Amino acid sequence: MAGILAWFWNERFWLPHNVTWADLKNTEEATFPQAEDLYLAFPLAFCMLMVRLIFERFVAKPCAIALNIQANGPQIAQPNAILEKVFTAITKHPDEKRLEGLSKQLDWDVRSIQRWFRQRRNQEKPSTLKRFCESMWKFSYGLYIFTYGIRFLKKTPWLWNTRHCWYNYPYQPLTPDLHYYYILELSFYWSLMFSQFTDIKRKDFGVMFLHHLVAILLITFSYVNNMARVGTLILCLHDSADALLEAAKMANYAKFQKICDLLFVMFAMVFITTRLGIFPLWVLNTTLFESWEIVGPYPSWWVFNLLLLVIQGLNCFWSYLIIKIACKAISKGKSGKWNPLHVSKDDRSDIESSSDEEDSEPPGKNPHTATTTNGTSGTNGYLLTGACAMDD
Repeated sequence: MAGILAWFWNERFWLPHNVTWADLKNTEEATFPQAEDLYLAFPLAFCMLMVRLIFERFVAKPCAIALNIQANGPQIAQPNAILEKVFTAITKHPDEKRLEGLSKQLDWDVRSIQRWFRQRRNQEKPSTLKRFCESMWKFSYGLYIFTYGIRFLKKTPWLWNTRHCWYNYPYQPLTPDLHYYYILELSFYWSLMFSQFTDIKRKDFGVMFLHHLVAILLITFSYVNNMARVGTLILCLHDSADALLEAAKMANYAKFQKICDLLFVMFAMVFITTRLGIFPLWVLNTTLFESWEIVGPYPSWWVFNLLLLVIQGLNCFWSYLIIKIACKAISKGKSGKWNPLHVSKDDRSDIESSSDEEDSEPPGKNPHTATTTNGTSGTNGYLLTGACAMDD
């Protein structure tokens, strides 16, 4: 074990040339980041999960009820042992051949069976109340941490001149405010890693899992080798759109469409500007070029920048989806109104559309012709990604 630890903490990997771990030990004159500081993030992540439960129950839920957001979920499918067995053991999306077989077996028409499967799938979807509470928690945290980051950074020299991120590196003292900022962000991302398996499942679950993992690696990595100054810039920049994202979701769930549309436009502008403009031109410029000029490359420098490039790849992916939703909304707007969150079959809808027939019609033999609608999912469109801090 001692040999493994010695290999893992090899100074030639982590630190610039001629710098040792002994040089970065805490003294009476200066405090530097220590790897063991990060253990504090685990109990804090657990505390954050407990705070979230209390917040969602005693703050977010009353707010949702005050906005007339009901806890009722989708319509319950009529009990049917045969269809239930197919749903749980075989497939949740039966093909045409299986639908015809079930139709003959049950003496139901195909559309009634399709409706049953849609209702049964929607039963497993969380209620709007649960979505609202989750979004309100993320909104509250995002607003707080972004406000804190701005207040902290405006007093630092590296916000105004990024070359200060590398002057006298790595002998840059750790301040209490910077330490608090880092540990709080790391704790939040660990809490997301734990809670994402119980939170609302969305189609980009794998991408978000990768994002949370890369964010944790970046925060940990930059703290251990004292790249915390540039790390604070990355964190604050990626936090900038999160509160708008969650606010748009909440407005959507509360059916405040005009406010939702405005927040969507603001979110899209901030997200794309910060992720595709400021981040590469400002942050990647300093981590790739200014640091090379002032400090010079070393092994962990390459790893750090590789992680940042992965983050930028995710930024491009999410920006593409946001622009795609915006284009769909503009296209629909030509025939009526601008409606970014209610485009049909968006990339990240939480509830399937019921555009074929009324779900209220009981399944059975020879049903009346169903009334067709032009409804949509009525849920948050992709735009609502958890776009994230070191993200996001």
